Amino acid sequence: MISLWTAATAAALAMAGTGQAPAAADPVIQVDYANPALSPAQWTVTLHRDGTGHFRSQMGNAPSDSQEGMGTPDVDRDFQVSPGFAARFFVAAGRHNRFNQECESHLNVAFQGWKTFTYTGPDGQGTCTFNYSKDKEIEDLGESMEGVTETILEGARLEMLLQHDRLGLDAEMKFLTDAAADGRAQQIVAIRDILERLAQDEEVLERVRRQAKVLLQHSVT
Repeated sequence: MISLWTAATAAALAMAGTGQAPAAADPVIQVDYANPALSPAQWTVTLHRDGTGHFRSQMGNAPSDSQEGMGTPDVDRDFQVSPGFAARFFVAAGRHNRFNQECESHLNVAFQGWKTFTYTGPDGQGTCTFNYSKDKEIEDLGESMEGVTETILEGARLEMLLQHDRLGLDAEMKFLTDAAADGRAQQIVAIRDILERLAQDEEVLERVRRQAKVLLQHSVT
């Protein structure tokens, strides 16, 4: 045992002597959004290569785009999207020098909200902010992440309605189904849990259960 302890100690001292550091953390993408005219007015997404992530929003004072009535609260939760979706952001970071470049077009276009992409990884860090980018890849990624946040917010709203206003689920599920069909809501897998609950809940309208089952078919990672 003493010899094993001695060998382990020697190895640790050798590593310290060479200045060798522990393995660096996996790379992370962070997307921040701000637009005081919308609700939520601010949100932040952190995303990992495997599709796991975290979402946090602050609603602000603007009216929500969701159905009238009960508003959506601030949201702070983990989520899962497909690894393929997440990979698009990391590939883009590699192509754009870890986002160490100008993203904003400076064109005279309508204000859509400030999007900030930040890459942090063992190979470095970078960030860029834009309202509208002439780079199609960057602009498309911004729109895609807005679509994911729409899905997460709708999931939070469905949870509230299930608890407090089951009849309101009908209109909200219609809204979500339409949004998923036209791309406003993306990566339905991010709210798979609430959709499964709705699909199995015999106390909600049959139409709500049916729509939840249809959406679940598109939520495979």
